[in-house]
Amino acid sequence: MNKRILGVGNALVDALYPGITDTLLAELSLPKGSMQLIDEARFRAVTARMAGSERHRTTGGSACNTIVALAHLGVPTAVAGKVGPDADGAFFADSFAAAGVRLDLVTSPQPTGVASAFITPDGERTFATFLGAAATMGVGDIRDAWFDGVGTVYIEGYLVQNADFVLTLARRAHDAGLTVCLDMASYNVVEAARDTFDRLLTYTDILFANEEEARAFTGQAPAEALHTLAQRVAIAVVKTGKHGAMAMSGSEVAERPAAPVPHVADTTAAGDYFAAGFLSARAAGHDLGRCVEAGHTLAGEIVQVVGTRLSDDVWQRLRATL
Repeated sequence: MNKRILGVGNALVDALYPGITDTLLAELSLPKGSMQLIDEARFRAVTARMAGSERHRTTGGSACNTIVALAHLGVPTAVAGKVGPDADGAFFADSFAAAGVRLDLVTSPQPTGVASAFITPDGERTFATFLGAAATMGVGDIRDAWFDGVGTVYIEGYLVQNADFVLTLARRAHDAGLTVCLDMASYNVVEAARDTFDRLLTYTDILFANEEEARAFTGQAPAEALHTLAQRVAIAVVKTGKHGAMAMSGSEVAERPAAPVPHVADTTAAGDYFAAGFLSARAAGHDLGRCVEAGHTLAGEIVQVVGTRLSDDVWQRLRATL
């Protein structure tokens, strides 16, 4: 049996609000395209402001999105996170169990975290994230059982808000001989926690960053940043949005254009799905270029729908082609 890919991240439920204007984002003090952490009081205020607006609910969290996509592609997976004893926590667990993902969840008395995603007509998404129970995940929650049957640990960069936890997790996975993957999450998160990311790269084998995140960390344009990051990790990937992505491992470099799509409805989870495509191709033994192409294929599918889930028909087609 193939080793599992374990995703560790903020276990969240996404509340998706389409058709949002830039004016409303300004009213809510949310920089377009960013991810802002908010406390419970502000979360309640945002929810009250959006009462009566069109809203969709799905499971969320960066690493969690990647894991559920991998599961739909037939890759053995597990997810670790922390939820509350509430309806959102049950919704989260039931969704992953239905996808065949092994659950390694810890329960907190705090409510399950909710990421409110505001989607503008151009498909850009802006997050106001109340972490709730996810914010209480600590070193003491890490279980040896998380690593049973696991070959790769995929860590979302949003966890740097708890530096001790994420650094301990990465170190333990690295010391156990597992492949450690890190996604840099968001440019403003990188700017706020650059030192923590620098320390994380000590334990990281595969790194995913978009051009803004790569620039925030290295101060360089995408191509230069790729070479800088590839000196720190075994495989570095820099995504350049609609222009494509490039990856580097040692002296091997692969650059591929993005997959053409008829329309963009919502860019939520595009990076998460890119990582799933890349890692599924890598698990199948494909070369670096094919891994990038698989990443583009999945990202191109998810941006055509609102939210973080694809239909069964689309998954069936993807399993047949990837």
